[in-house]
Amino acid sequence: MPKTLELTSRSLGGLCLHQLAENPAQLAEFMTMTGYSPEALRRAAGGDGLDRGLIDYFAANEALLLALCANNSFKPDDFMRVWARLNPAG
Repeated sequence: MPKTLELTSRSLGGLCLHQLAENPAQLAEFMTMTGYSPEALRRAAGGDGLDRGLIDYFAANEALLLALCANNSFKPDDFMRVWARLNPAG
């Protein structure tokens, strides 16, 4: 059973980016949807805006979200708590 973790938007954003980097097709889709060029993505890495965008992107894609959680041994509820803190209006 996955463990409960206290995730931050920064740590979760990093995990999301790492997962996308492992799958070039998913990374390309994210970049197309968000308008990031490879250079802009490198400059944005580790920033709050990119972290929020990555978290929103994963929250909207259940398959990516579940894979991220499984690959990093945490629960989808843990992910969604971080997303909810970033999006209090829902």
